[in-house]
Order: sequence, then C-alpha cells, then structure tokens
Amino acid sequence: MESEMRSIGEMARDSGLSVSALRFYDGAGVLVPAWVDPVSGYRWYGPEQLEEARLLARLRRAGMPLADIRLVLAGWSSENTDLVRKLLQAHLCRLELGLSDARIEFSAVRALLERRENPMALLRTATVRLAVSAPELAAALDAVRFAASTDPELPMLGGVLFDIEGETLHVVATDRYRMAVAQAGTTGHGGPRVQVIVPSPLADAMRALLSDDASVQLTVDGDRVALEAGDRQAAGQRLHHDFPDYRRLVRLPAGHRALVDVPAFRAAVETGSVRVSEVREQDGVSCDLSVLKVAGDGTVCVCEDGDDGQGDIAVNREFLLHALAAGARDQLILEFGAPTAPLAIRRTDGEGTFSMLMPVRLEN
Repeated sequence: MESEMRSIGEMARDSGLSVSALRFYDGAGVLVPAWVDPVSGYRWYGPEQLEEARLLARLRRAGMPLADIRLVLAGWSSENTDLVRKLLQAHLCRLELGLSDARIEFSAVRALLERRENPMALLRTATVRLAVSAPELAAALDAVRFAASTDPELPMLGGVLFDIEGETLHVVATDRYRMAVAQAGTTGHGGPRVQVIVPSPLADAMRALLSDDASVQLTVDGDRVALEAGDRQAAGQRLHHDFPDYRRLVRLPAGHRALVDVPAFRAAVETGSVRVSEVREQDGVSCDLSVLKVAGDGTVCVCEDGDDGQGDIAVNREFLLHALAAGARDQLILEFGAPTAPLAIRRTDGEGTFSMLMPVRLEN
C-alpha cells in the first residue's frame, strides 16, 4: 500500500502545503489522509489526493473560507462541476465587493490626509545634536530591531524611528504585526520634538559602533543622520517618510498581567503544540501559531490542541520567540487584553521598553 501512496512529507513537497498545514487540514476534516498507520499514527495520502491538496493550497491563497473549501473539494471529487463553479463565483463576488468597499474607504482616508499636515514631521532644514549613552542606545536598538519591516511596499516601516523629545530618545520599529518600543537618555537637546526614520542598514551600522560605555554623538542635519563614537562614524540619509503615530497604537485596554520565567516559557513555546493557519492578515504567509491563556493561578500556559477557551490569544510563534529574546531578561511581564487586542511583553524594571504582537484569529 505504502508504495502507491505518498507520505505526509512527500505530499507536503509535491503539493506546496507544509507538513504542519497538512496536519491542520486533517484535524479540520478538510483533507483527511487515505490511511493512517494504527501503530505509528503516520499519515499516508492516495495518488488522487495530490490534486485535491494543490487545489486546497490555491483556494486558501485566494482567501476562501474553510467551510466553502470543504464543499469545493466534495464537488471536485464527485465531479459536480456546477457546485464548484457556483462556489468559486460566490467567493469572487465577495472579493470584488470587499475590494470596492476598500477603495471607497481608502479614498476617504486619502482625502483626510490631504487636508491635514503631520505635526510630528521634522523640518528638513533642522539641525539637532545630542549626546546619548552608548550602552542605553545599544540596548534600545537590540530591543526593537527585530520588529522592523522588510516589506518594500511599506518603505516608511523599513527602518527604526528615532523620536527625540526633551532628554529622552524613544526608539521604535514595527512591521504592522508587531511593534517594539525602547528608550535611552540624552543630553544637549533643548528644542522641540524631532522624529527621524533611520534605515535598517544604517541602524545596524550604528549598533556596531556601540561597543563601550562612552557617550556617543547623534546628529540630524536635514536629510543626513550620523552617529559618532570617538573617531568612528556611521552616517547616511534618513527615510523621507512619516512614521505612524506609535503612541496612539500602544494605548491598550486594561487586562491580565502575568510574570513569566523566560527560559521555561520559551521552552514551552518551542516544544508545545502549535496551530497552523493560512494567515491572510499576514500577507498570505502561513505560520505556526502559539495559543496562550492565563490559568487560574495566574500563570501563562501554552494551550494544547483542542484546549481553546474564549479568553485565549493566538500569536505568531516565531514572532513571540523573537520578542522574548529581545526582552533580554530572565523574567518578563505578559499583558493580555481581549483575544482581539495585542499581546504586550514588558520588562519588570521599567515600562519604557516593551513589544506588542498582534493576535491572529483562529479558524474556529
């Protein structure tokens, strides 16, 4: 039997679906293996299921709900072409209607943008010089760099925001699905608030200079940004964009706060159960999800399969591990709001450095 069938690894390779995605679709009853070894539990797929798996992958990339995909696959296997065509047409109509509504809303937003100015925009002719503690700036960059975007369609997020206000330098990065904020103390700037977006490569070059305990000099001169550490310098052009109002984004509703032992919690996340979802909200890229909950004793648990509750929150597992590493502490505070609110990850020694992860809606 096995010689005529594909193992789950072979099916993943040939269909374009990951092994974890195939397990998910089996559990959801969408693509059930032709045979499961009763001893090992290993899944085997029949030759005819390869076409169904490839069709499933295409439909998920097109954003079709699982409920409709089940019907499409049923119609496909029974050669009920009328049913399949009607389901495809209905989903296409939903997409076109959604796009039309989005165009209307975006036109309204663009009109609002044209009628207002960004009060936080830095004048291109302004010159700012200030001293920054090298260890504090290094720690701030380490805490936020993981969250910077690499999406070429969103160039305003492809760097690290330096937000200078009073004697504080706020350092911020976001890719829409996660955001990280940190701060460092400064001296020498007594002017108005200034914001400048440092491109990620330049931010990395600046970080490489911060190897000792000395103070460094940060200069913003029009479009040029420079960091001087002794006789070494990293300089380049700022990004000519306006950064989102991150202060508005970090105003979270009150929720549960739980102290976690990071090494133990990280191990639980790495080895615990994961959920697989074709996450349309994250640019159509499938990802492993960790589902978290606060237990009755106040501890944070990684949910097992089938152990979901109304207060649980699902997040991108890779992003969660990055945030835990960037927290750079053996203990961190996890702050839970509603399942639709971001998960905040805070340090115990100050509120000025934290990260947030956007939740992911589970299929069920």
